[in-house]
Amino acid sequence: MGLEAGSSRWPSCVSHAFLLVAGLLILSNMPCVSQAAANLPSFRDGLDRLIPLFSSKGLSTRDMVALSGSHTIGQARCVTVRDRIYDNGTNIDTGFASTRRRRCPVDNGNGDDNLAPLDVVTPNSFDNNYFKNLIQRKGLLQSDQVLFNGGSTDSIVTEYSKSPSTFSSEFASAMVKMGDIEPLLGSAGEIRKICNVIN
Repeated sequence: MGLEAGSSRWPSCVSHAFLLVAGLLILSNMPCVSQAAANLPSFRDGLDRLIPLFSSKGLSTRDMVALSGSHTIGQARCVTVRDRIYDNGTNIDTGFASTRRRRCPVDNGNGDDNLAPLDVVTPNSFDNNYFKNLIQRKGLLQSDQVLFNGGSTDSIVTEYSKSPSTFSSEFASAMVKMGDIEPLLGSAGEIRKICNVIN
């Protein structure tokens, strides 16, 4: 069912907006790139930055972990994972790092745009395998793996890895909360009939 009578395009707009970029864009709600960058999570962030960032938008730590589960779908560029897969740290599975290195050369500028799935097990399915990957130290982004690295969010990751229904339910609730962050009202915004075309 569409948002407006006769609009069959709305569900596809929602899936594109929410599953691909809405999380980051809604968190930013900033008019320019430099302001947005200061308000968006980075792929290098630790819990010490992520938790306060989400909290400043009225989202709990549990909401943050649930929303991070959207990384069960999508890909990351080599340039964003290079440091992690060549770091030889203890919070990455060595076999996983070795596999990722095949598509991401160590040299900066070489293969920067090569892509790798955020969830290597079920990259095209929205499920809880993302959390299972984190427990196995197979989080592609550093900001993902910090969710399961001996910190305060380990228990949430473990719970979601064991209960797909809990993850799905709490992800949906967190998405609704995120959608209520500083919404544009009246003439300040628009609901588009076609995602990429201004009404």
